[in-house]
Amino acid sequence: MDIVIRRAGQDDLQTIHEMAEVVFRETYKNILSADQMDYMMDWMYSIPNLEKQVALGHTYYIAWLGNEPQGYVSVRKDSVDADGTEVWHLEKIYVMPSAQGTGLGHMLLETAKQHVRDCKWSANARIELNVNRNNPAVGFYRNQGLSILRQGDFPIGNGFYMNDYIMGTDIR
Repeated sequence: MDIVIRRAGQDDLQTIHEMAEVVFRETYKNILSADQMDYMMDWMYSIPNLEKQVALGHTYYIAWLGNEPQGYVSVRKDSVDADGTEVWHLEKIYVMPSAQGTGLGHMLLETAKQHVRDCKWSANARIELNVNRNNPAVGFYRNQGLSILRQGDFPIGNGFYMNDYIMGTDIR
């Protein structure tokens, strides 16, 4: 598989939106109600909301196989802990169903980690992500060296919640 991962620009937001219509819906079809799925798709993946995310510091990368997008990852600097550790949030990481199991998820995660290494100013950094507690991807993240740091039920509006683990790993 000859995958190229490159940083996404404004012109790539439509591609991210189109991939999300497939992979996000496939990922959560047995976890979320149709109403919550539609709400979250608009909240996270409408073009205006993707534009807002980029303006707020989300950096997207897209994995390409030839001219076909195969997955994406988004990361942003979140905060600094009391001990000076930079906390970066892995906002999104999804691989198209046809490319799952090929190592592409690992490549996208490594891309996000490298982005943090390239941008961090502190000696200590951690990357964290929210993952639905019922998502089989929890096992993938554990296999990639992330651990469960905490869990919560986070209100996202319209009466909906994200019932997530917060997983993370230190970045050196």
